[in-house]
Amino acid sequence: MNRDSQPDARSARERAYQGTKQRILDGTYEGGSLLNEADVAETIGASRTPVRDAFLSLEAEGFLRLYPRRGALVVPVSADEIRSVLEAREVIEEFAARRVCGLPAAERSDLVASLRPLLAEQDEAVAGGDDAAFARADRGFHEALVAAAGNPILADHYTALRDRQVRMNLVAFARDDERTRQNLADHEAMADAISSADETGLVALMVRHIDGIAAVLGVRR
Repeated sequence: MNRDSQPDARSARERAYQGTKQRILDGTYEGGSLLNEADVAETIGASRTPVRDAFLSLEAEGFLRLYPRRGALVVPVSADEIRSVLEAREVIEEFAARRVCGLPAAERSDLVASLRPLLAEQDEAVAGGDDAAFARADRGFHEALVAAAGNPILADHYTALRDRQVRMNLVAFARDDERTRQNLADHEAMADAISSADETGLVALMVRHIDGIAAVLGVRR
């Protein structure tokens, strides 16, 4: 391969990777389904080689299980994975809660102001019955809070956790309309707790919030 063609190859691999991963996360490729390289390549608009590379990367991340000459199985979300993701979330979010409540008042005010549009998006999604939009705003809310804690390494780990939880959230919100409304109420209360620097209240809200998701998904913590 000549040097000029390398960027195109990287672009094809990235397109195949991102496209396949997004379809796994949003449920287009359901857990338990078997993916074929040729079919995915046609869908993504790439050749089979970058799709094969994408499959290898997604297997390393635990989203796929490869079977030679048969294809790639989309790994279903298991109870153990849900439990592990939620436990890891709790550790990071408790840290973030304590850190943001210790920020100066002006910085807390800016954070709350950045969270309000996400609350409005969730409210609109509830009214419109748009589970996917609700899940996107939910992720944005929590990632903004964790980012405000000022630890980029934890923020990167948290983003990876949220990738895993996208599929879980779609199931959770689709299963239980009351949980969706409670999720929004929790977020509104979290924003108020940040505004008033109520560290104890914010930590308690986060733990209850995560426990609620676990309950909807039928996982004991």
